[in-house]
Amino acid sequence: MLDLSLANINFLAILVSFTIISAAIIVLRRITEWRAKKTLSDELAQRDNFALGINYATQIAVVCISMAFLFDEISLHTAQQEPVHVFLLITLFFVFIFLGQLIHRKWILHRFNEESAILKQNICAALVDSGMLLGNCVVVLGLYRWVHPQGLSNLLIVTLAFLLLQAIFAIDSRVRETRFAKFNQGASLQENFNLDNTSIGIRYAGKSIGLSLALYAGLSTAPYVDAKLVDNLFALAAHCGAMWLILYVGTIILKHLSLPKIDIGLEVDHQDNIGVACLEFAVFCAMGYLLISMFSV
Repeated sequence: MLDLSLANINFLAILVSFTIISAAIIVLRRITEWRAKKTLSDELAQRDNFALGINYATQIAVVCISMAFLFDEISLHTAQQEPVHVFLLITLFFVFIFLGQLIHRKWILHRFNEESAILKQNICAALVDSGMLLGNCVVVLGLYRWVHPQGLSNLLIVTLAFLLLQAIFAIDSRVRETRFAKFNQGASLQENFNLDNTSIGIRYAGKSIGLSLALYAGLSTAPYVDAKLVDNLFALAAHCGAMWLILYVGTIILKHLSLPKIDIGLEVDHQDNIGVACLEFAVFCAMGYLLISMFSV
């Protein structure tokens, strides 16, 4: 691990990391402009598309968080000795993160076109998509800490573990949709995203990020045995499942303590109460981080 201080600053490492971040941001900007079919200056400054701004800012944050994490994990000596390995590692990092976003858009929320809604200035869609993007970033960081992949056999385990965690995200989302329909006369949560209810977007993003933090805690406690595919996946499912359960039990208790005698569902779903939604966001994120603090080594 690279040790940086005022007395020992490796400017070459900082320059390389900053160059990679800058290149990634340029690529993100070009992709965003290509999808919007407009320049960002027109879309953000002229049309005042806050939804696109939120989503674009989250993508930049994900790039910077990922590079900061890798900068702390990879020594300069390793980068100099194995530049191809480091380049592939960085590439795989971003591939997995944005693959998770694609799975969320095309499979988990298949009845809601997030990308199109964001271009239509739907802030709720931007919050939902951004929350899941940050969640996938946290999960990929946790997978790296769990495995530290060195070869193709490790990559296979990481890929299957990543898909397993995506399945947990999907099940969690289905549970949320079922509960939403139960308490809202059969209404569809995905269809309600189109109504641009900001509070629903805040709550969904908070739950996604909180779940990802809980899964990171599960990855921190799950044992990893090299080349033992079934054992590793079983251990991962058990530990992450336990953290998932603890997350919801803890948040239920905290919500009742912080907002007694308030119908949170009514306030968020029907009255677009952003204050209540922000509190629910904070509770899920705080509970997820608490699990990391308690169980992460």
